[in-house]
Amino acid sequence: MDHASAISALFAPGRIGRLRLRNRVVLPSMTTRLADGQGFVTDEAIAYYRARAAGGVGLVTVEMACPETAGRHRQRELGIHDDRFLPGLARLVAAIKEDGASACIQLGHGGGHTRADIAGEPPIAPSAIPHSVFERTNETVVPLEMTLDRIAETTMAFAAAAARAQAAGFDCVEVHGAHGYLLSQFLCPAENRRRDAYGGALENRARFALDILRRTKAAVPDLPVIFRFNANDYMPDGIGLEDALEIGRWAEDAGADALHVTAGHYRSVPDPAIMIPPMAYPEATFLGYAGAIKARVSIPVIAVGRLGDPAVAKAAVDDGCCDFVALGRPLLADPDWVAKARAGMPVRRCIACNTCVNDMRGGARLGCLVNPAAGREAAFAEATLPKGERILVVGAGPAGLSYAALVAGRNGNAVTVIDRAGGPGGSLRDAALAPKFQDVEAAQGPITAFIEDLERACRDAGAAIRYGVDLRSDPALARGHDRIVLATGASYRFGLGLVARALLEHGFGKTRLARHLFRSERFRQWLYFNARQATGGTLRRHVPEATKITVIGDAAKAGKAKEAIASAYRAAHGGDAERGRD
Repeated sequence: MDHASAISALFAPGRIGRLRLRNRVVLPSMTTRLADGQGFVTDEAIAYYRARAAGGVGLVTVEMACPETAGRHRQRELGIHDDRFLPGLARLVAAIKEDGASACIQLGHGGGHTRADIAGEPPIAPSAIPHSVFERTNETVVPLEMTLDRIAETTMAFAAAAARAQAAGFDCVEVHGAHGYLLSQFLCPAENRRRDAYGGALENRARFALDILRRTKAAVPDLPVIFRFNANDYMPDGIGLEDALEIGRWAEDAGADALHVTAGHYRSVPDPAIMIPPMAYPEATFLGYAGAIKARVSIPVIAVGRLGDPAVAKAAVDDGCCDFVALGRPLLADPDWVAKARAGMPVRRCIACNTCVNDMRGGARLGCLVNPAAGREAAFAEATLPKGERILVVGAGPAGLSYAALVAGRNGNAVTVIDRAGGPGGSLRDAALAPKFQDVEAAQGPITAFIEDLERACRDAGAAIRYGVDLRSDPALARGHDRIVLATGASYRFGLGLVARALLEHGFGKTRLARHLFRSERFRQWLYFNARQATGGTLRRHVPEATKITVIGDAAKAGKAKEAIASAYRAAHGGDAERGRD
């Protein structure tokens, strides 16, 4: 065991049933839309999962795949309901295992939370009550109430899908019983109005999920089975912790080899976003639930929810609150999270802005604000970074630091970052003081952690960073460099920048008036785009004529952080960032 492993059990091997995992870090299921239109595995999907395996993850859980067509809940959802998907799944498993990880697939069913235009047939559920379903557009759906025969058919479909997973080479499967999908709908009193053996008392509402576990274990006795379920629905007449304690014990008795404890539901109040806790929620949001359930069962417990800080993840395992941690968004932000955290290196921090899931629900493939390569690994793998260049990056905001972190210490590049401010972050620090960042309530902590770790990654890679210096007043700073990267952001027109910053620093962003303004799409469009102007053009005259110029982020075009960081990635990889004399 190396030094890092001795410090934390997070990096020590663990077991789920008969499966030995190289560490205690799990990539949980996240819908990627990287399958093709029929649900077949693509090269892009393989590249995405392979990157997380190569980064050191112990167990890679492939996204939710439905055992039958009626439960498909997204377009471009991965398929497992037919044998024709096996060759692609086997190719995906082989790629994951080649990089040392173990492979799991989540078996889930949308139930009433899907639509006929997605599934190809009418949705089914425990009871015929309305569901609000958003997939690019929002529609209200009233599913068909499942008959006893239909329940039996779906139960057997789960077992058959598990057998296919085993045939494809997966090391285990996860049965999805959380977040308002079919099994969760049966468990939840608000969605289960049945008066037969599958409704009423908790043991009846749990019968369907437990039957699926038993049938699945009977079909694949050597394959470990994980059960993911809610410890709290956060809604009136929903599942709470006391119910979850019972469900956890029953799931163990039914054959589950591990429990994956989460929370939140599409009907959660005041906000369903708690399913994937945004930045305003505390770190380790659901860890207390995992700890309470772990104290009642003898099988391993997986915790999830805002565990991306390596110190928090280590403590969760070392303190005995859980046996494994699931990192979804953190592994989107940095596929090398495990390798870096184990070595004590700074990780690229997830800021819990939920751009990933919100854009995906709107129809886009899965992506990440702080890691534009997420979901596009195959394309970025073919690109080339600068080689042997002396590079000056002007501006230490998110775009400038992202560029520097990518190119410093690689291919013989020597990188210097300068900024006229006294520290890193640029306007991103101000964004944390606004009512919202992207579409979630803004919070200072995650954004500050992202900036500080990004700056540390630049320094660790060998970049020299100087603050309080300005290219405008000291053009000599540009001499001796092969490339100047202008990442100076955008400035507000008419001197509004000083006013806006002063208001934010005095707490205006958290007032009722500010919240009202930020609800207006027209106001946000004006604030981020129309009221600001790019600064790159005015800086060009301070750069020696023979020097290559690359303009990135808001310095090229005023906008939002996602586009700014994406332009830095494109520029670093030889892409189509706005360029000058190149």
